[in-house]
Amino acid sequence: MSTRLRNALSAALIALSCLLVPFGALAACVTYGLADTGRYVTAMAPLAADPAVQGAVADSVEGGILDEVDDRLEASSAAPEPGSVRPFVDDAVRSFTRTDAFRTAWDAGNRAVHDAVLRALRDDRERAVTVDLAPITAQVKRRLTDDHVGLAERIPVEHTEVPVLPADEVARLRKGYDVLEVAGFWLPVSAAVLATAGIAVAACRRRAVTATALGTALGGAFLALAVAIGRRLTLADIGEAAHRPAAGAIYDALTQTLRTVSWLLVVLGLAVALVCRFTEFLARRRRASAAPAADPAQEPTRARV
Repeated sequence: MSTRLRNALSAALIALSCLLVPFGALAACVTYGLADTGRYVTAMAPLAADPAVQGAVADSVEGGILDEVDDRLEASSAAPEPGSVRPFVDDAVRSFTRTDAFRTAWDAGNRAVHDAVLRALRDDRERAVTVDLAPITAQVKRRLTDDHVGLAERIPVEHTEVPVLPADEVARLRKGYDVLEVAGFWLPVSAAVLATAGIAVAACRRRAVTATALGTALGGAFLALAVAIGRRLTLADIGEAAHRPAAGAIYDALTQTLRTVSWLLVVLGLAVALVCRFTEFLARRRRASAAPAADPAQEPTRARV
């Protein structure tokens, strides 16, 4: 095989490998990170202390409780005004979000949601994914009762199913999840095999390694840029501006591993490229110093008469 053909084949293999790097990293992070319940709960756990997330959760829980309370109070002619209990419920819910009990309930709720979504994605039944708010409602009712708030005992603790994913959305996500399960393993493996083959067939392997390293760094930078653009687009799709800080915090938590991987690819790629250039410089210096010095021209001697 000629040198030109070897270099062309090496360039094609390395370019394809570098193109697969960001997609392989994305698929692997989703498959082995977000799809794992333990890692997902660990990633979401710090959000229990985020004020924006606490406010969003408080609004959702408070709305569910007040809807039930208003229905019960309106049905009773001897009951006070439906809005009279709202300040107490609001204070109790928001105080509850700052307790250790809320953090425990947050982790349990995230685990329940993740398990429910995974079960829905892995079976063939067309059903919506819902979450039960009864455990959190029970905690709020207990806190109101301990504070001797009136009407606290009348707050109903019922199994309120909050929808997480509709059935049609589950069917669409199932197809993407099946693809990610395959791509999460084979894309990184394919990228590694193509890069190895491209370096092996290259006429100058040091330059091939340098090109692979720079392409990997470029792929990591592209992945970091895609995550940043995705965040902006996700927040832009949220109609209510009050919910954007909480959505941004959740997005950052879910993409933390992906951002770390992208910057690791950039740093590792640039480091390998610099090492290759430095070794090439040393090799040139070594060859230059090892070359034999030219013999000085001998001066002509005068013939003696």
